[in-house]
Amino acid sequence: EVQLVESGGGLVQAGGSLRLSCAASGFTFDDYAIGWFRQAPGKEREGVSCIWSSDGSTYYADSVKGRFTLSSDNAKNTVYLQMNSLTPQDTAIYYCAAGVCDYDLGPTGVDYWGQGTQVTVSS
Repeated sequence: EVQLVESGGGLVQAGGSLRLSCAASGFTFDDYAIGWFRQAPGKEREGVSCIWSSDGSTYYADSVKGRFTLSSDNAKNTVYLQMNSLTPQDTAIYYCAAGVCDYDLGPTGVDYWGQGTQVTVSS
């Protein structure tokens, strides 16, 4: 059974940090890129970042570049999204997904989705 389990969401004040985790199982981790999407109420889903576990190459959306860092622990089949300098505009449900990481488009071609974790940044 394929599973992508997110954790680490919560409530944080503006300027604070959170680290999201995405633990993958049930598929060959190295065959996929792991991406993070977010969706705020009333807004379209946005591809935030993605990483190829095979070589560590990453993509970041302009909205998070310089503040978010994505890393992969291949031994644990887990990807971590370190989010710093958070603002209320980062408030959303964050989803991890297994698919393709395009260096221009970001996370795309998703085969598997996680259930999402809520991130709320208060002003």
